[in-house]
Amino acid sequence: MPQITSTTLPNGLPLHRIALPGTRATTILVAFDAGARTERPEENGMAHFLEHMVFKGGEKYDDYKKVNETAERMGGALNAFTSHDLVAFHITVRAEATMEALDLLTDFVGRPRIDQADLDKERGVVIQEIARYKDQPSSVAEELIDVAAFGDHPLGRAVLGPKEHLETFTREAIVGFRERRWTGGQGGAFIVGNVEHLPEAPGAGDQNGVLGELFGRFPTLDASGPYEPAPAFAPQTLVEERDSNQSHLRMIYRPQVDVTDPKQRAALSIYSTLLGGSMGSRLFDEIREQRGLCYSVFSVDHSFADLPVLQLGSGLDSSKCVEAYTRMREIVAELHTEGPRPEEVERARAYAAGRRVLAFENTNAVARFAANQSVVFREPIDPDESIARMDAVTFEEVAEVARGVDPGKLAVACVGPHTTAEFA
Repeated sequence: MPQITSTTLPNGLPLHRIALPGTRATTILVAFDAGARTERPEENGMAHFLEHMVFKGGEKYDDYKKVNETAERMGGALNAFTSHDLVAFHITVRAEATMEALDLLTDFVGRPRIDQADLDKERGVVIQEIARYKDQPSSVAEELIDVAAFGDHPLGRAVLGPKEHLETFTREAIVGFRERRWTGGQGGAFIVGNVEHLPEAPGAGDQNGVLGELFGRFPTLDASGPYEPAPAFAPQTLVEERDSNQSHLRMIYRPQVDVTDPKQRAALSIYSTLLGGSMGSRLFDEIREQRGLCYSVFSVDHSFADLPVLQLGSGLDSSKCVEAYTRMREIVAELHTEGPRPEEVERARAYAAGRRVLAFENTNAVARFAANQSVVFREPIDPDESIARMDAVTFEEVAEVARGVDPGKLAVACVGPHTTAEFA
């Protein structure tokens, strides 16, 4: 059983310790509600670019070499990610190095230099990253399906942003975005795993202590405004025609699921699993195994703070793309009208819960889960509760999700030698 203690620091930043027995590793993660969804139109790509710039150094570790070499001397795995939901920075180390890792992470993330010369160099690096994505048809399909599902809403814009934006971002604008979005009350700090090397337990004397001093490197900022609410679902069909033998197909449905209810989110995950989340799923069994239409086929669910998404996808021979698309739609329609079978719900529930148990053997996975629960949903962060919730999902709850997926209303994106008329 994890032992969880939480406090809020003077700068408004919630600090959570999740002690996991039986591990020698510790993950430290700091996250903010400052992902691509919070950007203004002209800022698209700025959240991700700021993530890159932070790694150039802070006050104590004041250049990228000191940051990287210090992490390596600890044997640490240091990284970050930006999504539409979050920006997060994390390091995983052996437990004995926890305090040194805290000193490093809070220095360059909490008080980054954001030097103009570094900015000019990194601008070219991120533009190359964008170009690399454009060369990968599967990545292009992922960006295209977001546009098809959300249009010009922030959820429809690429996290990396367009090259044209990267060429114009100024230091002043980047610092302004950080000061507007990286507020303590809309973020969280998480120390997960072996916490035996932390200096004190909350409630013992000054509960902030050394940890309060380190995390106090994040400035106290005014609360930022809310994100732009999700738009009504107005799905499109978009095709980027390419002369190729392979096609990359993506489809998005919007289930009738209340994402503020964790039970409904759990039921959606199990529905997605039985649809296309495992080798025993309907899509894998019929589209790949029985019909041999593709090598890869999947479904995945995602819950933003205010809406659910169900995405299906496949990479396959272009000559088989339309047949696969047609049958994938039919399978969704069959689940909608006929419902799932009890045995496949039971199997999908066991598989989904089991995957979560295995994932939570990793301290980084627990930290990411906790950040999403806390920052996106403002919900409890106990990983055991999450597993128990999956185990408790009923057949009728999954059947209700299936009925709530409108088989005739979906966004479609494809990269390959096709036209939109083929996906009517």
